Amino acid sequence: MRACPLLLAAVLAGCGTAPPPAPSATAASPSAVATSPSAAAFSPSAPASPPRSVRPKRTTSGWEITVYYTAVEKYHDGEPTQVTGCPRLECSNGDDDLGTYPAGFVEAVEEEGTGRTSSGKYLNWSHDVGFWLDSAPRSSDGNVLTPWVSAAADPDVLPHGTRFTVAACGTQEDGSRAPSAVCTALRKAAWRITDEFTPGLGGPKHLDAYIGPETGPGFTDSEWYLTLVGARLALD
Repeated sequence: MRACPLLLAAVLAGCGTAPPPAPSATAASPSAVATSPSAAAFSPSAPASPPRSVRPKRTTSGWEITVYYTAVEKYHDGEPTQVTGCPRLECSNGDDDLGTYPAGFVEAVEEEGTGRTSSGKYLNWSHDVGFWLDSAPRSSDGNVLTPWVSAAADPDVLPHGTRFTVAACGTQEDGSRAPSAVCTALRKAAWRITDEFTPGLGGPKHLDAYIGPETGPGFTDSEWYLTLVGARLALD
């Protein structure tokens, strides 16, 4: 089974099209950072604060990065499959009827951890809860998964809350270079560890990066669904 986080999760049309773009850093509003003239007048003799030193990021090489995504029901087919579980994330291994979905969709939800149904709800899965219905894709801390931000790792490898960027993409598993658009998107993103792997599926220097909902049928055959090896991270 593909390594997936404990609790995983905008749709673009077309097979293999890019997921929602990585968010760009937004400059602070001038009004938020400018010093008020009147405030300055109250402390004319206050000593100037020394410039803050910027701690250099620590880089670390040899990482394996696998993307994960939210499955979308309308892009899957297969025999109708009844799913039982929890009608909300307030129980574990429930036996309520959660609906009937294409077999391919159910398999993808178990593989990736989350899926958006045609009704707009999310069918999520984790090894300790089983299936449950939710209003959003969730991470292991119970918060909503954020595309191009949320990432997963074993806690003893990268602790929850660790922030990092991808400094270099390395290569794909077959030794080929990563597609330029995918590598650029991964490197532009500011990632944070909010998820954990299903026990036994993580390991040292292995992480998953969440890129949002799949964008068309056959998404796993597109350039956006890949595993990188020999990647380099810059840790905050």
